[in-house]
Amino acid sequence: QVQLVESGGGWVQAGGSLSLSCAVSAPIANPVGMAWYRQAPGKQRELVALIPSVGSTTYADSVKGRFTISRDNAKNTLSLQMNNLKPEDTAIYYCNIIYALRGTYWGQGTQVTVSS
Repeated sequence: QVQLVESGGGWVQAGGSLSLSCAVSAPIANPVGMAWYRQAPGKQRELVALIPSVGSTTYADSVKGRFTISRDNAKNTLSLQMNNLKPEDTAIYYCNIIYALRGTYWGQGTQVTVSS
């Protein structure tokens, strides 16, 4: 069983920054992909950023130029740097990893609240 634990969420004023981190209990050297999703109250969960095993990093249009996803294989961590945060970024943020054989795993989520 692979466990993912997010940290770094919190409250920030609009224009501020937060950095999320996801610690993975298994090696992340060869996943199909790693991603951050978010879910706002009353809305569906949506993809924020994705690092695939092949191809380019992908961002939701709403966060392009403001968020940066990165991974550290040596530390088995996935990160999301969020700058110039907006109230509409308020959501629970989830870490996600997909392995070809092990399947898909999710973290428990971390709350991000941006006030205007």
